[in-house]
Amino acid sequence: MKEKTDLRQALSYIDPAALSYQEWVSVGMGLKEAGYTPEDWEQWSARDSRRYHPGECQRKWESFHGAANPVTGGTIVRMAKSCGWEPQLSGCGWEPQLSGCGWEPQLSGRGWEPNHKEGRGLDWEEEIGSSAGLPDSARDSEEELISYLEALFEPEDYVGYVTKSYEKDGRHIPSKGCYDRTAGRLIEELRRCNGDIGRVLGDCSPGAGAWIRFNPLDGKGVKNENVTRFRYALVESDSIPIERQMAIITKLELPVAALVHSGGKSLHAVVRVEAESYEEYRERVDWLYSVCKKHGLEPDCQNRNPSRLSRMPGVMRGENRQFLVAANIGKASWSQWKEWIESAEDGLPGIEKELDTGLPELAPELIGGVLRQGHKMLLAGPSKAGKSYALIELAVSIAEGLSWLGFPCAQGRVLYVNLELDRASCLHRFQDVRKALGVPMAHQVDIWNLRGHSVPMDELAPKLIRRAKKKAYTAVIIDPIYKVITGDENSADQMANFCNQFDKVCTELGTAVIYCHHHSKGAQGGKRSMDRASGSGVFARDPDALLDLIELDLTEELLNRVNQENPETQPPTGWRVEGTLREFPKFPQRDIWFGYPLHWVDREGLLKGCKPWNGLTPYNHLRCSPQQKASRQQQRRQSVELAYEACAARGEVTVEAMCGYLGVTEKTVRRRLKEHGGFTVGARGRVEKQ
Repeated sequence: MKEKTDLRQALSYIDPAALSYQEWVSVGMGLKEAGYTPEDWEQWSARDSRRYHPGECQRKWESFHGAANPVTGGTIVRMAKSCGWEPQLSGCGWEPQLSGCGWEPQLSGRGWEPNHKEGRGLDWEEEIGSSAGLPDSARDSEEELISYLEALFEPEDYVGYVTKSYEKDGRHIPSKGCYDRTAGRLIEELRRCNGDIGRVLGDCSPGAGAWIRFNPLDGKGVKNENVTRFRYALVESDSIPIERQMAIITKLELPVAALVHSGGKSLHAVVRVEAESYEEYRERVDWLYSVCKKHGLEPDCQNRNPSRLSRMPGVMRGENRQFLVAANIGKASWSQWKEWIESAEDGLPGIEKELDTGLPELAPELIGGVLRQGHKMLLAGPSKAGKSYALIELAVSIAEGLSWLGFPCAQGRVLYVNLELDRASCLHRFQDVRKALGVPMAHQVDIWNLRGHSVPMDELAPKLIRRAKKKAYTAVIIDPIYKVITGDENSADQMANFCNQFDKVCTELGTAVIYCHHHSKGAQGGKRSMDRASGSGVFARDPDALLDLIELDLTEELLNRVNQENPETQPPTGWRVEGTLREFPKFPQRDIWFGYPLHWVDREGLLKGCKPWNGLTPYNHLRCSPQQKASRQQQRRQSVELAYEACAARGEVTVEAMCGYLGVTEKTVRRRLKEHGGFTVGARGRVEKQ
């Protein structure tokens, strides 16, 4: 018979002394399924003089029952091929069928050698294939089971296990099993079984495999109330490929005491939970399952009971093998793993070591020598400084790649968030600035007009991120921030939370965030630049770059010269720019002029000798033309109206609040309100608009 001849030739290449007990049984199953006789199996088995017992093959042969035995001759062919046999299959009528478990055994002179070393963890980004991270499954059965028992139990722990089952609706249902022997006794008997674990535990039902309970019992039963220690929980999922299961288990660093290949579609991870009570056990298992589910490993929730059965390593399940993949991998304990996973999922970056090579590249400069892309900048100054105009100039300069206040700008797209001006005024200002710069419209600036629609910054930030996500903005300019401040601006913790919203925008969009804020009340000339902004010092210390504008007290001689050069228009005002920078060296103070609608650098040095205005010199001493006086009166009217609107947005309007916004004394505010004529000051300094 051609087929018999082929398998007998295959057997001649296989050394029975090199096989485990379960592999020896598989050879017998394969021979019977292919139509051979027990004598063929007996003759081949006799080559193992150490373990061969006459009559044993016949006894085992009778327990192999046709359809219940899924092992075929293909198992024998694979074993022989791994030992160097090259079959001649022409006319034999069948090809070996792969078991699907990724098993490619390799023989050595000492027997089957696993590729796996226990305790090995995979790298976080390691690619998992059919063999990566998994042993070749061909180990001595008793050694695998002993390793499993030693990893999970103390010698005095009673162990529950099942080798007998019955079929129902095409499924193998385990029986109650045994639970009257300790782990120490089982290990001792397994070491004397010469590879036949069936002599210790009983032979498995063909095609069914065997099961074991992973928590110790009291030796009286197998229910939850018989569990003496709630040490472990079972994580099992067959909804994704085994390779992916292995990758997730390894990546999560689950504190796995034993990892077993089920011989089917799943891995059984026996995870340390180390609970003190049944209630704590259920809580920890629920949390464990939620973490696994979040990361793509959908656990079978029917395994939540501490008395649950898991697959026993070292036995055959049909043509496939249940085997120990690894022991003691991942974190060492539940508490260590829980602390690690909570740290890994807190949304914060990991801690890393200092580098001397392979340093990451710094973000490119957006404003040369001042601000990098993706960082934050605050522009601070008093009223009349033209801060909004300065920010509009900056938006156009970035969009066109021009210089701003003498600083070169990288070119990119800009979002300007207008919180203060009505839509028409804002658009006209942009047009006026472009005309003054001589720059045509290039449609690189987007404007979001939110006057009347502004919300607190913690609400605005996610809305802004959502709308700007796909726009690839280089810079987002928010003007001004008093409209979106949440909390008391003098509270450090509240303002720290407020400023964190800018970080979210920077991080989510990869853009620079630029915003402006006003000075506190009173003279600012004697203060450091970073102490002039109103409210908490957080405002000055949070941004990566702070540019501060302070007005200069022009000498009478300089005023006369300026008036002569601009007899019909409002003369420009002088300002000094100081910087507090985190990423760059501090630049020298820079003097600039502001005359509607632009700021420009004082390259002639006319402002060099001017001192900061102390807030005491009255403007009416200046020799101004009638047109200039009228213009300044109109400017004061506008500043009063703007201050009233700004304070009204934050609550009740008082003289004190307007002082803080305008950066002037109470006497000055009252004088300007009286000059305006459209406001009244009531009790407790409350300001009302007529």
